[in-house]
Amino acid sequence: MPTPARTHIRGVRVFDGARVLERADVLLDGDRITAPARARSADVEIDGSGRTLLPGLIDAHTHTFDGSLAAALRHGVTTELDMFCLPANLRRQRALAATRDDVADLRSSGVLATAPGGHPSPLMSLMADGFGDAVGPFDTVSRPEEAPAFVAARVREGSDYLKIVIDDGSTAGGALPVLGADTATALVAAARDAGLLTIAHAATAGEAATALAAGVDGLAHAWWADGAGAPPTEELAAQAADRGVFVVSTLSYAEASGAGRPDRGEYAAEVVAALAAAGAPLLAGTDATPFAPLHGEAMHRELELLTAAGLTPAQALHAATAAPARHFGLHDRGRIAPGLRADLVLVEGDPTRDITAVRDIADVWRRGVRQSR
Repeated sequence: MPTPARTHIRGVRVFDGARVLERADVLLDGDRITAPARARSADVEIDGSGRTLLPGLIDAHTHTFDGSLAAALRHGVTTELDMFCLPANLRRQRALAATRDDVADLRSSGVLATAPGGHPSPLMSLMADGFGDAVGPFDTVSRPEEAPAFVAARVREGSDYLKIVIDDGSTAGGALPVLGADTATALVAAARDAGLLTIAHAATAGEAATALAAGVDGLAHAWWADGAGAPPTEELAAQAADRGVFVVSTLSYAEASGAGRPDRGEYAAEVVAALAAAGAPLLAGTDATPFAPLHGEAMHRELELLTAAGLTPAQALHAATAAPARHFGLHDRGRIAPGLRADLVLVEGDPTRDITAVRDIADVWRRGVRQSR
């Protein structure tokens, strides 16, 4: 495997995760960013004129299979936050991310919490785990008293956070078993006792209201339908803002899954606009799969959809860098500052003015290793 080279990027525009520096020098030393004033010499000199240096992008909602992490890194996504991975596949992907620098890094919920037969159980028969492993039964939750044991099993498996599914299947035209509000609340409490963050999958405003009432830390989607007895979107957005509950956008998923139903993507975009207006934390995520939306490529589309929903390009980039790093406790990345990981993307042009420039990638570094392009 290649090793990090001492790299000096000169005269580059920097988006550091929050603000823009129109011209700066950045030094990579090993796997870290360091202060250029301390530079003696560099192995590699790169002219940053007309280019912008960004923190490596963080996709806050993916489903990782064989090949996913390599595809993500090619598009400047240096970390994926997986939201459901069965144990055999997760062990394989973790080992890959830990030992290779030509794939994105990985965090995962492992096995999600859902009711027996609940979402996504019907989908699991359609694919093999990691495209090769047999898909067998996975743990589910029926009652509140089962929550502590379920969470303890996830801790033993090395889950980084807990995903809770609150989805009755109605937005997919069916009916599925769904966790009760008391069980969702018990799962949040058990996860908090174990030191785990909680993220809820909710497809409708009504399900999002249930998740917020349960006390989750984040929502895995900007919801795309009302649901029975749902509060107004503005009311839910205000609740999320007041409680500091983050919402992962997944507009590219709403677009990709809404074939023949453009109202789904339009609804989700209106939700994102309401969340932004209320000041709720927004994280860029795609719900990428091996099928659609695609790993890596979907993040570029997500950023475009976020700006179409009313975010400035800088706000969209913040949602894909510093914001997910902060909310998921990844304190060594998501920003450009001395001492942090050298997970970086160099693009032609200025994506802080034209978000499509993020597609024009000149270089990617993962832990200071420059990727072959």
